[in-house]
Amino acid sequence: MTEQMPILVAALYRFAAFDMPEALQFPLQRLCKQQGIKGTILLASEGVNGTIAGTEGGIAAIIDHIRRWPGCAELDVKYSRAREMPFYRMKVRLKQEIVTMGVAGIDPKREVGTYVQPKDWNALIADPDTILIDTRNDYEVGIGSFEGAVDPKTKSFRDFPAWFRENRAALTARSNKPKFAMFCTGGIRCEKSTAFLKAEGIDDVYHLEGGILRYLETVSVDQSKWQGECFVFDERVSVKHGLELGSMELCHACRQPISTADKASLHYITGVACPRCFNQRSEADRARFAERQKQITLAKRRGKPHIGTKSCNSNDA
Repeated sequence: MTEQMPILVAALYRFAAFDMPEALQFPLQRLCKQQGIKGTILLASEGVNGTIAGTEGGIAAIIDHIRRWPGCAELDVKYSRAREMPFYRMKVRLKQEIVTMGVAGIDPKREVGTYVQPKDWNALIADPDTILIDTRNDYEVGIGSFEGAVDPKTKSFRDFPAWFRENRAALTARSNKPKFAMFCTGGIRCEKSTAFLKAEGIDDVYHLEGGILRYLETVSVDQSKWQGECFVFDERVSVKHGLELGSMELCHACRQPISTADKASLHYITGVACPRCFNQRSEADRARFAERQKQITLAKRRGKPHIGTKSCNSNDA
């Protein structure tokens, strides 16, 4: 496995109180450069979030460095492997939030829902009083989710608060004693969404600790309630049970997952358009994307990477 997949990928996050996140930025950026690490890490007063890749030793050095920060000793990290470096450069960015919800005063460090281990998740979501909500974006839900989960059909996590407020009455009417269970890819969005529901006066709230990735890693296929594949924010695009490589690819025009059926569509043009975005792009857009794809193809022939082929998303963007 290590020989075939030599690059270690680490998806990490931690809600922690940083008085001066800008003071953490340069030392971390410098260490990542020294260790040959690439990817994106976001810093904010509420904590740290990111996905990075490199050698085992390099990743270990970065994780050890972050765990020395205030409140980060229990940094949540999920590891996986890749055949080649999935990121083009290393970026350490300062943000208002490490995962953008856009609601002031939401603090998972102060108040958050109950953490549920993957081994206990099936029992929770089988309870008829449980209202199961997928907090991810619509394109992520489109390739896989848990049985019976509510799909908010949001375009970004920022849309979640308004969606919940608009649908709260209908959701709570489903049961005399409703309890909300939420999940996301790695745990950060569902953790923040449970803090939001707590702030909205909902007491019985739960979320999947470690997210879908930890569930797929630890729960056997025969016991699983997961259907489909899970979108990930790196060059693998999607994973299946056991975190095995999924079947999805990425449309480099809209950055959304595409299936084999999508690629058979008349509206699919490699690197230029897919059935989802074909009618959303102008002829000028498609011409620009076609030129970029030409440069990507030429770079591959020369055996060199091209920025257009690399994903630089943070964990659970």
